[in-house]
Amino acid sequence: MRLVGPSGEQVGIVPLAKALELAQEYDLDLVEVAANARPPVCKLMDYGKFKYESAMKAREARKNQAHTVIKEMKLRPKIDPHDYDTKKGHVVRFLKQGDKVKITIMFRGREQSRPELGYRLLQRLAEDVADLGFVESNPKQDGRNMIMVLGPHKKKTEAMAEARQAQEARKAEAKANPGKSQNAADAEVQPAEEPAEA
Repeated sequence: MRLVGPSGEQVGIVPLAKALELAQEYDLDLVEVAANARPPVCKLMDYGKFKYESAMKAREARKNQAHTVIKEMKLRPKIDPHDYDTKKGHVVRFLKQGDKVKITIMFRGREQSRPELGYRLLQRLAEDVADLGFVESNPKQDGRNMIMVLGPHKKKTEAMAEARQAQEARKAEAKANPGKSQNAADAEVQPAEEPAEA
């Protein structure tokens, strides 16, 4: 078998007994690295340490990995302006977090004969959030519902990094001003209103 030393140097082709003897001498494990190679390649290493380091690398990779989530927002064609603003705020928050948003307009009864109302509502919402996201799939009728998917302009990983930086900035601010809540800081900035004279 071909043997690789503990620091990566080539020892050469040695018999199995000699390789085991060297492993005991260095107080290391003999690990088969490439079984299909001719001759097979083995390496002298601390196997427990190797497993620990590879597990830590995998954990770090998982931590930095971001899976895209599709959030859903349901609307009705005759939505009140305040309700629309609230729903739009949720869509904006989802897009800022780097998530896709599936918007569903639910039609009931005679509303089904007026799909253009739902289409106009979806177009209005897409225009309102155009700076944060784009229309990934155009509005299409699906039975009683009309569906449109919005995608964010920035990736999930970028959004996560920005959120982490904002959180660190808030922590630094809290350390710089101990004992002062955010509401107290806001109250200091805004001057008190003069009482109205009767």
